[in-house]
Amino acid sequence: MTTRTGKVTCELSISAHGYSAGLNQTEDRPFGDDGADGWGGKLHAWMFDSPEENRAEVERMNVAKAFIMGRNMFGPVRGEWDRQWNGWWGDNPPFHAPVFVLTHYPRDPQPMDGGTTYHFVTDGIESALKRARHAAGNGDVSIHGGATTINQYLTAGLVDELRLHIVPVTLGAGTRLFDGVPALELEQVESRAAGSVTHVTYRVLS
Repeated sequence: MTTRTGKVTCELSISAHGYSAGLNQTEDRPFGDDGADGWGGKLHAWMFDSPEENRAEVERMNVAKAFIMGRNMFGPVRGEWDRQWNGWWGDNPPFHAPVFVLTHYPRDPQPMDGGTTYHFVTDGIESALKRARHAAGNGDVSIHGGATTINQYLTAGLVDELRLHIVPVTLGAGTRLFDGVPALELEQVESRAAGSVTHVTYRVLS
């Protein structure tokens, strides 16, 4: 990987066989059919059910200086922006930094409370990363998902570090990490098992 001041990282909760979301995403079930009701379903229960045990990993998720996410992660609205959807996270999202949302449909930047501003990028993943790096300065850029977006960045060789939170469940179908991604060489640099999740960090070597 090319040496940079700040890293390009990815954060993702996945099932034991690599799925980051089930089918049939709705406003009530942002991660689709993963076998549980509620905002985060089974794949993200570790954040809410055991907050003290996983505090370090949760806090690390939002220390980057800029963020990238796909349109599907931002929300369930498809096609033209025919409603003022401002993400799942309420008026004060946890990012407190610029967030670059990949989309095919233009939209003006959306400032939120707490320092978050959503920027909507229509000219591809490399443009979003260029803008995110500029916004981050010497800090890290975090690609927060979903898996389809992370797979595009992995395929393009633009990721330095994968931070995965592996939950001991399986899903019958959905969106899967590494689908369509060429073979990668990964170096495990950190691993910690908690009660309901295993946190693993890989450095992407090639």
